[in-house]
Formats: sequence, structure tokens, C-alpha cells
Amino acid sequence: MAGSSGGWTRLTPRMAEVAKRVVTEEGGAREHFVVCLSGAHAYGFPSPDSGLDLEAVHIAPTVSWLGLRLPPPRYDRDSTLEGVEIDYTSNEIGQVLEGVLKGNGSFLERLMGESLLFARPELLALWPLLKHSLSRRFHRHYRSLAQRRLRELEQEPTVKRLLDVLRTALTGTHLLRTGEVVADVTALLGEYGLGRANELVERKLAGERVELGSGELARWKVPLADLLAGLEVAAATSVLPDEPPNEDEIDGWLRSFRLTLLEPT
Repeated sequence: MAGSSGGWTRLTPRMAEVAKRVVTEEGGAREHFVVCLSGAHAYGFPSPDSGLDLEAVHIAPTVSWLGLRLPPPRYDRDSTLEGVEIDYTSNEIGQVLEGVLKGNGSFLERLMGESLLFARPELLALWPLLKHSLSRRFHRHYRSLAQRRLRELEQEPTVKRLLDVLRTALTGTHLLRTGEVVADVTALLGEYGLGRANELVERKLAGERVELGSGELARWKVPLADLLAGLEVAAATSVLPDEPPNEDEIDGWLRSFRLTLLEPT
């Protein structure tokens, strides 16, 4: 799976080269399980001045869990490489799987999203377990994030912030309705009657900080309220169970996976 994942097609040749350097550098410091795009490149509205947001899942060596000092659960990198702003975050696989069971949409998108740059072959065996673990717990994550994005939009009315609200609410709604993880807002706008927002996408592609015109935010007030209400309806009528039914199964997969990584004595 490594190197053949679909996220590379979302990057320009220059951005792809920068991404390869970061993945290689960070992969030399820790063992990656997956690395994926996040931010504008994953959500379908990157502009030439967009930074590179990379989110990863790494594997701490199995023996590192046996001592007094447990391995760090997270690593961050905030830097500039060849003029490109880099925002890299990696979380340990145990923390990520526990987060998925609790309803963390960000962790879910790393493992089941469509913008992977790197993935170990073991991800294929994990996917069916993750699919079976999906629950209505994700409603809280996407509702809270959409409400936060809405407050940010009201404070700074830009096209990007408006698209962030749409993306978050639609990804959450679609997940609850169908059990499918779709982070690219351009794949959902038409299906949810928001085709007119494609004009916003076109404007965002031109620049990171394109402002909303006078009165635009007011005209979006009702559609945004309807969208958030639709997220509540999706939660109430979701095809997903209230709780993940296979926590023990995922725990067993993780234990077995860690054991396979033990070096032979």
C-alpha cells in the first residue's frame, strides 16, 4: 500500500516533493503506520498558498511499553520547508484506535480517509474492524467541531472558514447516514443540495484568505443552520449503533499486531 495511496494525486509536483521529504524525515524518527493529508488538500479546496497539513499514526516499539517510562503518545512539527508551511502531527496507534472507539473523527479520517500518502499493509486487515466499530459517538465530534468552525467564521468571514463549516458538518452527516468516511467536501455538496457552494470552492482555489463579500455571510445563515440541524437528524436516524460493538476485537488486533513487531531473541 505504501507509495500507491491516492493522496499523492491531490498534490502538485512541488508539494509532492516537499511531502515526500517530510514523510521520509519523520519516518526516520518513528515507525509510521499511516500518513495522510489533512486540511485544504484533503478537503478539496487547496490554494497555491495553502500549507501542507500531514497527519500520521505511528507505532511505538513494543518493548517500550514494558518499562517505567512510556513512549510519548504524540509528536508535532511546525516548520517551513522550501517556502511551504508544514504542520505535521503523529499519534501512537493505541491512542488512535482508542480515540476511534470513543468517536474521534480526526483519528478515523486518518485511518479510513481517501487521502493516504503511506500505509503499512496491515491497514487492510484493520479496515473491516474499523468499519464494524463505527457508532453514533462520532456525532459529538463533528457537532462540536462544526459549531467551533461556525464561531470562527463569524469572527473572521472568509471563504475558507465557510468551507470549513460545510466540510465538517457534511462529513459528519454523511458518516452518520451511510457509515462512509468522505472528507472531501466537493464530493458531498451536490448530494446534500449545496451545489452553489462550488462557487466558493473555485474562489478558495485562488487564495488562502479570500474574504466573503458584503452580505454573503448573512445569506448563508439559514443554509448553515439547516446544515447543522441536518447533522442532528442524521444522528437521530443513523444507520450506526449507539456504541461500538467490537472493542474487544480491535483490542485483540492491536495486541497481536504489537507482538508481531517484537524482535526475535
